[in-house]
Amino acid sequence: MNLYTDNDLQTLAQTLHASVSPYHCILEAERQLSEAGFLPLSLGNPWTKLKRGGSYFVNVFDSTLFAFRIGKEFRETASIRIASAHTDWPCLKLKPSPEVSSERYGKLNVEVYGGPILSTWLDRPLSIAGKVCLKGNNPFSPKTVFVDFKRPLLTIPNLAIHMNRKVNDGVALNPQSDMLPVLTLITEALDRECYFINLLASELKVMAGEILDYELYIYNTEQGTQLGLANEFYSAPRLDNVTSVQAALSGLVETSRDDGLNVIALYDNEEIGSFTKQGADTAVTERILRKIYSSFGLTEFLDDALFRGFLLSMDVAHATHPNHGERNDIKNKIMLNDGVVIKMAARQSYATDARFVSVAESLCLENEIPYRKFSNRSDIPGGSTLGAIASGKLNMPAVDVGIPMLAMHSARELMGSSDQKALTDLCRAFFR
Repeated sequence: MNLYTDNDLQTLAQTLHASVSPYHCILEAERQLSEAGFLPLSLGNPWTKLKRGGSYFVNVFDSTLFAFRIGKEFRETASIRIASAHTDWPCLKLKPSPEVSSERYGKLNVEVYGGPILSTWLDRPLSIAGKVCLKGNNPFSPKTVFVDFKRPLLTIPNLAIHMNRKVNDGVALNPQSDMLPVLTLITEALDRECYFINLLASELKVMAGEILDYELYIYNTEQGTQLGLANEFYSAPRLDNVTSVQAALSGLVETSRDDGLNVIALYDNEEIGSFTKQGADTAVTERILRKIYSSFGLTEFLDDALFRGFLLSMDVAHATHPNHGERNDIKNKIMLNDGVVIKMAARQSYATDARFVSVAESLCLENEIPYRKFSNRSDIPGGSTLGAIASGKLNMPAVDVGIPMLAMHSARELMGSSDQKALTDLCRAFFR
């Protein structure tokens, strides 16, 4: 009997399937926003035709996106509400000249992006997706295309236990020697130096010489699935952090405020520190907001609006592990299907301020949204996210929230089937 299927989980499943790279995550976000009537803007052009009551989105260097609704009564006293998430996840990324042959195997040279659990990438059906740049008419404007092979191409085979008797004692995997995925068997007909570039050119229907550069990611092709006695669990790749991306999109599309500015910021590069031109640890957010305010002649009021605004930073949280409950705090334990997690840390790895934590808590209480407060064990500091980073750049009140999950940073992660609805309901309440 399925007690845990709802529209928000089904929407998440569709977005996970489409979001095979940060670029494809943004393409899916643009699709949803366009269908909802949002209009595209160009990052490098003046925004002189923005209208009160209008809905817009802007692509930031292909892997970050801002979208916003301008209230019908938007003026100098308007408040800004921003919901943020990140579009990247730990994985493997192709290096330049990736062809590597050993024995008779054709492999791909990769590097580690972020902090994945490397062993979980072994023996999986893997594919490739990302951005490719081609020669154009102007050296400063190469042609950009996006590719998704949409089929299993690669695998990283484990070493058999007969050849590694200590494998179940735990094995340290070397990213350079142990994590290179196998693509093919070398034959006389195969170009040993260019077999991947030739494959990529064939997929794009271009000449190999037209390819200038690429940013290509390895992804797990396995689909998400519900499981458990009552389908109470949902297992899928990329839950961290497409869950938050989709909650932000749904919350923005489905709600509006006449007297405010509602914004979602979907940043790239959180997993490697956020300090890039499209990351949260830069001036990009303030510049986007300044362009909006400038278009209405209200630039002088932006700083005031930030001080009285609010940032809802969304990223996943650590649920209590069924076999290792001792790794969580002795009091603040979170289970799957507990709803929204309000994340707190004295070291401010999460944006922690009692007043603004209370805002998120009040929204949950008023809207009957299940929630719990979370803190890591004092001797296991846990990770961090972009809430404190972005709020520090903007000097803006903020709180960190997310869904609880297990196997974070695995090639396949686990969440509670009802938690996506709770997080999305919080975004809806936040933007009303």
